[in-house]
Order: sequence, then C-alpha cells, then structure tokens
Amino acid sequence: MRTFADAAGRLAGFAGAVLGWSPDAFWRATPAELGAVVAAMTGDTPTPPDAAAIARLQEAFPDG
Repeated sequence: MRTFADAAGRLAGFAGAVLGWSPDAFWRATPAELGAVVAAMTGDTPTPPDAAAIARLQEAFPDG
C-alpha cells in the first residue's frame, strides 16, 4: 500500500530532478501549481474557452 509519504517523496524527487525545484520550492507549491506544471510539460492542458463560451459565462454570472 502506498502512503502519503511515499507519494510525496516520489513527487519531490520528480520536482527536483525534472523541474529543478529545491525542496523548499516543492513544499511551498500547492498541489494545483504542481499539477499545472506537470500538465503543461505533458501537453495535457485544457483548451481555453472561445468567445461564445465567455459570453455565456458573462451572461450567467454578471459582475453587476
């Protein structure tokens, strides 16, 4: 069974070896920040919304 410590150790090693992050940088990063960097490196990034989607969102959630 994998533990949190095991997973954190693997991710810290990845962040250091691949991203060049220091241990301090790794532990200060949020999971979302680490995930965004990994997604960008692997090309697994979402497609930004187009103008029509933005218009629908502005209509549904007006700023007032």
